[in-house]
Amino acid sequence: MSTPLAEVLDGQHAAELRKAARALLKQPLLLAGGAYADEFRLVRRHASDLREWFDRNTGWSLQVDAETARLGKIAAQLADATHPARDATRSAAPFTRRRYVLLCLALAALERGEAQIALGRLAGQVVLDAAEPQLAATGIRFTLDRRDERLDLAAVVRLLLGLGVLRRVAGDEEAYVSGAGDVLYDVERRVLAGLLATRRGPSTVRAATLDERLAELTTETALDSDDLRFRAMRRSLTRRLLDDPVLYYDELTDAELGYLTRQRGFLTARITELTGLVAEVRAEGIAMVDPDDDLTDVRMPESGTHGHVTLLLAEYLTRAEGALVSTADLERHAAGLAAEHGGFWSKSAREPGAEGELVEQAVSRLAALGLVSRTAEGVMPRPALARYAVGETVVLEPRTVGAAQVPAQRKAYQR
Repeated sequence: MSTPLAEVLDGQHAAELRKAARALLKQPLLLAGGAYADEFRLVRRHASDLREWFDRNTGWSLQVDAETARLGKIAAQLADATHPARDATRSAAPFTRRRYVLLCLALAALERGEAQIALGRLAGQVVLDAAEPQLAATGIRFTLDRRDERLDLAAVVRLLLGLGVLRRVAGDEEAYVSGAGDVLYDVERRVLAGLLATRRGPSTVRAATLDERLAELTTETALDSDDLRFRAMRRSLTRRLLDDPVLYYDELTDAELGYLTRQRGFLTARITELTGLVAEVRAEGIAMVDPDDDLTDVRMPESGTHGHVTLLLAEYLTRAEGALVSTADLERHAAGLAAEHGGFWSKSAREPGAEGELVEQAVSRLAALGLVSRTAEGVMPRPALARYAVGETVVLEPRTVGAAQVPAQRKAYQR
């Protein structure tokens, strides 16, 4: 018996909507001619449904035109620094405070500039803007005379190239860094205009501290009724379930925890319906797990030396059973791991003193995944880390398949 046409069309619509939503969550800025051109076409086709869903459930705006699709994601936890912008090079170095300031200055200069700009001219404008008294008073200094400063500006430009704000016409950033040449770019003004994701203009913010400024930039309508307060909680919790690797109950206010307890099934079902993420509910919190392992910027386990080190240190931290572990203790353990497993690692990871960098990268990854928290004294394991604990080894009996006997296998099962 054939499937009714209406059911086929409904299934196709749901599949396209899910693919479009996942594309926006993975890449909130999509270009018509970029690597996500197919996904962009789906987003544009289903823009009305997507816009309604994100506005109702997250408060994120969706702007779609003939060239760009921009999901205005606003983080639920504004102080979370575990997912920094990264240099688009093999090192993938995280952005420093200086690079973030350079990024803002570069965007301001591009907004005022022409349709084309040379990197040297952009650098000159950045230097002029950095000399403004208010910025200089914060201790930020840019001359771009030093190679490390030019490297920082080149990293900012590569980020903008990756976002589609700039398109390289001629030249090479390495030549600029070494002082041997310049680079010419086209400025994609429509993409540039869509980068800012705030609920109010930054120039209207008058707060003094960073936390207060961030709050003003992202604040919603005055919550003067129960309906508005419930809506704000629904949006905040949905944002965290979509964006954060783990939503821990102990990070919520009493009001948020009460709302989540009552509405957990509804919230997670709505997310699953749109994205395909599956709720994993534990005593300590909720994680929306992706069966396709695609909606993440940080994976674990990961291949390579640093992935192996991270997995081994995660297993070591599970033995702490929630107790603080000092960085020095982790580095000592990493040095011992190098002696035991170094034959499988890169040469640089086996060098004396490399354990400091190995531990830093591993802990940064674990913190980004919500598996540990960092303090000035060391690293604190979080409950979700228990999934990487290794239990007792179980020995399986030999078995026969056809005429061949399969040797006994040893498997370490997680607790």
